[in-house]
Amino acid sequence: MAKRLDHVLVIDIESTCWDGGTPPRGEANDIIEIGLTPLELSSGRRLEKRSILVRPERSKVSPFCTQLTTLTQEQVDGGILFKDACKILETEYLSQERLWASFGDYDRRQFDKQCRDEGVRYPFGPSHLNVKTLCSIAKGLPAEVGLPQALALYGLKLEGTHHRGHDDAWNIAALLAEFLKRTRN
Repeated sequence: MAKRLDHVLVIDIESTCWDGGTPPRGEANDIIEIGLTPLELSSGRRLEKRSILVRPERSKVSPFCTQLTTLTQEQVDGGILFKDACKILETEYLSQERLWASFGDYDRRQFDKQCRDEGVRYPFGPSHLNVKTLCSIAKGLPAEVGLPQALALYGLKLEGTHHRGHDDAWNIAALLAEFLKRTRN
């Protein structure tokens, strides 16, 4: 379990993607952006909105991916290596010691897979919170809904650009903060 429960590290990643979902021959999904918003649990304050651009090593940004995320190959070419991004999470955010959250399970699975594929230490401890599932079951929904719909169910508006990691992390943190506020009252 996480040792520190002062902040939840809300993470949203963007990865290389293709129309139809299947990578071209010889390519694999690479994380190209790690969006991060630490949520202070005592106050419910979002402490920061950060985008860490990651240079893909096993694939290229497709036109479909740029249309979805607004990220271009030129932008991510200026990013850092995946292993260095993971090191930032560990050293600057103490990610091994804190609970981390994402909207859905894709982010956790992609981190796990890319770390294994590249021989990089997994930057998180064993505690992960799936905000998508949490908010859906709290509302008694028969199935999970997307982030814009979940925000609306909790009376929140989407801020920024959907499918940009830093904006989505900011919105997920707002959703989690609202959920916690309602459960504490």
